[in-house]
Amino acid sequence: MRVVVAGLGNMGKSHALAYHAHPDAKIVGLVNRSYVSLPDELARYPQYASFQEGLALAPDLVCIATYSDSHADYAIAAMEAGADVFIEKPLATTVADAQRVVATARRLNRRLVVGYILRHHPSWQRLIAEARALGGPYVFRMNLNQQSDGSTWETHKALMQTTSPLVDCGVHYVDVMCQITDAKPIRVSGMGLRLSDEIAPDMYNYGQLQVWFADGSVGWYEAGWGPMMSETAFFVKDVVSPNGAVSIVDGNKGASDDVDGHTKVGALLVHRPAGDDIIELPDEPGHQALCDAEQAFMLDAIKTKTDLTRHMNDAVQSLRICIAADESIRAGTPIDLGDLK
Repeated sequence: MRVVVAGLGNMGKSHALAYHAHPDAKIVGLVNRSYVSLPDELARYPQYASFQEGLALAPDLVCIATYSDSHADYAIAAMEAGADVFIEKPLATTVADAQRVVATARRLNRRLVVGYILRHHPSWQRLIAEARALGGPYVFRMNLNQQSDGSTWETHKALMQTTSPLVDCGVHYVDVMCQITDAKPIRVSGMGLRLSDEIAPDMYNYGQLQVWFADGSVGWYEAGWGPMMSETAFFVKDVVSPNGAVSIVDGNKGASDDVDGHTKVGALLVHRPAGDDIIELPDEPGHQALCDAEQAFMLDAIKTKTDLTRHMNDAVQSLRICIAADESIRAGTPIDLGDLK
């Protein structure tokens, strides 16, 4: 399959390496607004400065790893040009745009996969299975705070021109909550604070959301970016039920802005009133191996014409919850999900 990758930041480069290594993919072009230095494996592929130039190469598959505000328009343009699409999370910056992308995929019968990398991680799949086995209702306690500086802080500031950390990162972990409870989300509240003069006055770099589900489950997620963030308890992943709890207990997470540490589990503690079990999870895949798995899933979905309806609906739902939290922060009141546009 002829592949174009748009956006050559950390994720775009990793996805390009995945296509480079896959026997069913042939990269025909890489797109970035400015020229970037690439790993040796990718250096031979032509680089283009505009998305339109990439589409002119008539790709079968377009991978979109650009900033969030371009996701919806790029995805729709690619599908209308005849390509299937892999798109990094979040799917869009508004619920309406996300729904527009999904409607286009359905209308044109294109395969659309959103980059929820945790869905391809065997340790996170195990966490979800262990939590479901306990039975609900659940309490979800999750966060991912990043003490970013230097180039990582510059990237975070660029992302925050359009997307808060609560939305950008939150969709991953809200998606995990939704997979465990499988119940309809009904209400969201949020709080946030701008902790730096280096970001826009109407943006916040620390936020927390609370979500209520129809089965009685509740959860919170917090995310903060910047050099001022604490690295104490920056990575909490707990699921509690009337029958016990499942927790990620690996203490060797590395620095809070280490990409590999964001997906690493190491071990699960499954607590029940009768006793505790430690589930060791050695030989976990690293970041590149997970990107390889995502693209293998994408290519297989195209070949087998996989029905991705549930996948697309789930992507819209997790985004809807996180955007509702953003709306709640700005409005100063909880948001009924039935009212969010």
